[in-house]
Amino acid sequence: MKSIVIALIAIAVVAVGWFFVSPLFIDEVVDEPLIGGIPSRAQIDQMTPAARDELMTNMMAQAAVASDIDIDEPMNMAMAETPLVVATGQFKDADIVHKGSGVASLYRLPDASHVIRLENFQVTNGPALVVLLAHAGDLQNADEVKRGYIKLGDLKGNKGNQNYEVPPDIKIGRYRSVVIWCELFDVLFSAATLNVT
Repeated sequence: MKSIVIALIAIAVVAVGWFFVSPLFIDEVVDEPLIGGIPSRAQIDQMTPAARDELMTNMMAQAAVASDIDIDEPMNMAMAETPLVVATGQFKDADIVHKGSGVASLYRLPDASHVIRLENFQVTNGPALVVLLAHAGDLQNADEVKRGYIKLGDLKGNKGNQNYEVPPDIKIGRYRSVVIWCELFDVLFSAATLNVT
């Protein structure tokens, strides 16, 4: 009986250890297009010439059969017909262990909603990582993050291009940083200060 209890405890210790240590050795790569299946410029730049030509041919064929959309707005009221970059920032390392790189961009979509997009993104992997919008800019530590933030969702992958919808009911101008955060231990992994473009 005693050996069974010891075996169960050993299994539990190994499982818990794997949960905390395995993210350091496993990368989760994501490569989402920006909107509606349209690849980003970074993704197009990484394609082979043949793949680029095929994509362009397919997109042009789809555009050729699409219905016309007539609109007559005065110039000063016109909204962008494509996603518009409102602010961008570069991810930086939080410390010597928690490192991040790539670009965070805040896009305004044609329907006036907003999306945070991470491109050429990479961060040290860890347990329970999430994406936050924080009030403070130029974050240096976890306490500055805790002064005010909203959660956009779980981090989809520690590498790659990915999108996070911004809730429509928030005042976007109050948030100055995109943060990669360990929700389990309240640890700052990386942050990008958003600068208006």
